[in-house]
Amino acid sequence: MMVPKKVRCMKEYTNQHARSGVNTPLPKMECFKNQFKNYEITISIPEYTSICPKSGLPDFGTITIRYIPNKWCIELKSLKMYILAYRNLGIFYENAVNRILKDFVKASKPIRATIIGEFNVRGGMRSVIEATYPPQAHQKKR
Repeated sequence: MMVPKKVRCMKEYTNQHARSGVNTPLPKMECFKNQFKNYEITISIPEYTSICPKSGLPDFGTITIRYIPNKWCIELKSLKMYILAYRNLGIFYENAVNRILKDFVKASKPIRATIIGEFNVRGGMRSVIEATYPPQAHQKKR
């Protein structure tokens, strides 16, 4: 009886690939003082682009930001400049969505925020990545 050899997942990927873009300096998101309470803001960015750190090929998708502001709202021009900085950045989808959430929360300190990355088909597959703050807000009822 033949026992299959242990299979390693994507041996050619390195830790450098996996962490690519996670700590790269990006433009700061600016905020303005929120004047109201108890409402939600949704921002759609349909022209997101970045670079796959492994292949060097461009990635395209839509980033949606949904948040309930507390004391601050994100200023859109600074958000646009922040997102445009991803254009030449080597970063995986998962890292990009989580990085955007981390930076967004740091800048605006919202009550709740969700970042959704819907990435275009590549190799016959389409990826949708979602990250939520606070983390427990993402747990769906089953």
